[in-house]
Amino acid sequence: MKRTEISIPLSSVSLKGELVLPDNAKGIIVFSHGSGSSRFSPRNIMVGELIQQHGMGTLLFDLLTEEEDRIYENRFNIDLLVSRLIETTEWLFQYKATKGFSIGYFGASTGAASALRAAAYFGKKIAAVVSRGGRPDLALNTLPMVTAPTLLIVGQLDTAVIYMNKQAFDELHCIKEMKIIPGATHLFEEPGKLTEVANLAINWYKEYFMKRGD
Repeated sequence: MKRTEISIPLSSVSLKGELVLPDNAKGIIVFSHGSGSSRFSPRNIMVGELIQQHGMGTLLFDLLTEEEDRIYENRFNIDLLVSRLIETTEWLFQYKATKGFSIGYFGASTGAASALRAAAYFGKKIAAVVSRGGRPDLALNTLPMVTAPTLLIVGQLDTAVIYMNKQAFDELHCIKEMKIIPGATHLFEEPGKLTEVANLAINWYKEYFMKRGD
C-alpha cells in the first residue's frame, strides 16, 4: 500500500490531496466531497479505507484552496467544483502512478452533483459513480448524458434528500440503482450505517469498475 501526500497542479491553483494505491491496484476512486468538507472528512476516510482493502486506489483531495473555502458561496459553486474535478481527473489520466487506470467517482452531499456532471463530461472514461446522501438534483440537466453506472445511496430518515434523489434517478438513462438504508439519517452517523454505505459502494465498483481494470 503506497500512501502519498500530493499537490495537484491545475490551471489556476494547486490542490492538496492524499493518493492511496494498494499493491497491484488497477483503478482509483476519486472522492468529491460535499460543501464545507475536505480531504480530512472522517466519513470519506473510513469509506476510502474499506475501498482500499478491496484493491482499489483512492484520491481524497480538496476541491477548494484554504483561501477559497473561507468564502462560503464557493462551497456551493457547482460550476467551479465541477471544473476542479474535471481538471483533477485529467491530471490523473496523465500522472505516472495512475496512467491507464480505470477511474470512478464517489460523491457526497453537493459533491455528488459535481461527480455526476464530471461523469457526463468524460462519458465512458468514467467507469462507475456512487452518491452518498448526495444532491444529484443539482445536476438535473446533465444527468441524461451520464453513461457511467450510477448508484444513489440515501438514508431512510433523510426524507427531503430521498425525494431529490428520486427526481434525479428518473433523469438518469444509464445503468442505475437507488438504495435506501433503513434507520439512517443524512450523515449515516448511526452505528453500522456508514459501513453499509461502504459495502454497497464496494459491491457496485466490483460489478462495474473492477471489470474495466482486468
